[in-house]
Amino acid sequence: MKTYIHQQTNWPDFSWDSSAILQKLGETRNLQGKILGKMESLGFEYKKEAELETLTLDIIKTSEIEGEYLNSDQVRSSIARRLGIEITGSVESERDVDGIVDMMLDATQNYSKPLNAERLFDWHAAMFPSGRSGMYKIVVANWRNDFGGPMQVISGALGKEKIHFQAPDSTIVPLEMGKFIDWFNYENQLDLVLKAAIAHLWFVTIHPFDDGNGRITRALTDLLLARSDKSPQRFYSMSAQIRKQHKSYYEILEKTQKANLDITKWILWFLDCLINALHSTELISATVLKKADFWKTHSQTIFNERQRLMLNKLFEGFDGKLTSSKWAKITKCSNDTSLRDIQDLINRNILKKENSGGRSTNYELI
Repeated sequence: MKTYIHQQTNWPDFSWDSSAILQKLGETRNLQGKILGKMESLGFEYKKEAELETLTLDIIKTSEIEGEYLNSDQVRSSIARRLGIEITGSVESERDVDGIVDMMLDATQNYSKPLNAERLFDWHAAMFPSGRSGMYKIVVANWRNDFGGPMQVISGALGKEKIHFQAPDSTIVPLEMGKFIDWFNYENQLDLVLKAAIAHLWFVTIHPFDDGNGRITRALTDLLLARSDKSPQRFYSMSAQIRKQHKSYYEILEKTQKANLDITKWILWFLDCLINALHSTELISATVLKKADFWKTHSQTIFNERQRLMLNKLFEGFDGKLTSSKWAKITKCSNDTSLRDIQDLINRNILKKENSGGRSTNYELI
């Protein structure tokens, strides 16, 4: 019995109903054009700011999908250093953060470069600089070997596991990846958004590495979307949208990987997700413009470095509620100093106390 899609006789000869996807593909392309046009009107500095916000979101969310929560300040600082963007409150970043940043920037900034095994191995090595996934030693910068058993996607408690998917045997991974890489480099007839949908499903089905397959899959998706935009600058995040829709994402993947080679339903899901991601970028551009307007209005206002740091954090989406103790911890000052900083901004009608009540006093931008 052929349980999985990669066991089908004609694998990987995918098919789809072109008439069913044509309208949605056209809608996607139209939205891409509008977003790029809108971002062009922002000007160079604001475009860089929007790109920084998008890439930070993209990297944080692609990691969250795998249950890994990165420090957003480290991610943002690492991206800014590599793109030559000056930001307030830059911090040092850890090796694993720098690694995934390097991978995502190579995928998007160098989107026109061909794909090969060595490039994929470099990405994998960058993500796992210690050669371990958590406490487990893994094969790094090479295809998996399955010495510990077949590669499976499993959920559930110990003893009650449910197998959602089993990848091709490791002995055929080099051959499978050879086919994928050739197609990735030389298939030039497909619309690039459609190609991104197919590449996403194909790569994650092969599951060629011991770990990191999901993040590399999404990096490849971003690479092809950058090609479709003809721009290395990213203003929308597919990973952030997949994170929001993660339940339906895993459901459609499992259904598709246990079906035949007609992947119409998967493509439609992918296009819907991308359309939602494109709509969500309105929030990023609005945040950038709001922040820009604030600093333009206050170009002659004197703030101390602590205040500048915290105001930028509030515009960028502060994690949780702002309290005086959080202010003190982030800016490395005393509680008395943090209260003076905050009260000064309240007196200038920049901050106000939230009306949420509770044991702690919270503050927000007016």
